[in-house]
Amino acid sequence: MKKIIHLSDIHVGHEDCGERFRTIIGNISRKMQPPEQYIIVITGDIVENANHHEFRDEALDAVRQLELNGYHLLVVPGNHDYGTGIWGNEQFVAVFKEKFFGNTAITYPKLDIIEEVAFIGLDSTAEELHWTDAILSQGELGSKQLSRLKKLLSSPEIRDLKKVVYLHHHPFDFKLGRQLKDRKKLEKIIANKVDVLLFGHYHSNPEFSGKDFHGTWGISRCYNAGTSTHKNGNKGYHRVIDLSNPDTGVDYDGEFLELPAG
Repeated sequence: MKKIIHLSDIHVGHEDCGERFRTIIGNISRKMQPPEQYIIVITGDIVENANHHEFRDEALDAVRQLELNGYHLLVVPGNHDYGTGIWGNEQFVAVFKEKFFGNTAITYPKLDIIEEVAFIGLDSTAEELHWTDAILSQGELGSKQLSRLKKLLSSPEIRDLKKVVYLHHHPFDFKLGRQLKDRKKLEKIIANKVDVLLFGHYHSNPEFSGKDFHGTWGISRCYNAGTSTHKNGNKGYHRVIDLSNPDTGVDYDGEFLELPAG
């Protein structure tokens, strides 16, 4: 069974985050061999500001380097991928799909079955674009996406597989202005039904940043990656997760920001 490398909140375009992302990519490519044994999951905020196409181009070049090096990559958008992080624009929903998936018809949940694992990607930002941009840092999955997720989890196609759900917004956070608004509805759908829950978004509050929340909602592995590029000096992790072992103690931080010796 493949191992997962979980990254989040890259923020290419903010100060030296792009350079730090390239350091992470170099270290992953050097240390984590062979690449066919790993799935890299990035839970949003890949760019700092979607209005700057050069940030997106830089991020795409970096992501493609991982793919060229043989890694299977899975991504979902964060609030910065649809705008500034506070002010968003619905046009970037299609732009993200085109650039990162090559297909604007993609819908969420996005299902990828890899070996014996069902990876289920959710968009926790798009629903926030239709009614107000003023608190875009909040997330919302929306009734349609949640309905599709509920149906998917009960489908014979994935019923007997391990299940990894990944999204941008912190599902256990309750702070107004940053919360996943329909997190209680999400809990009812996925509680005790999935094996791993991966997310990011929070990297400035030590109460939530970078920590694990194992066992919450009956899910054995729950990880917040914080900001993998350590934006503004905040905490971030590069967790390597081994689903073949039920013991979460085997998971570790790859520390891929360390510069090679010499």
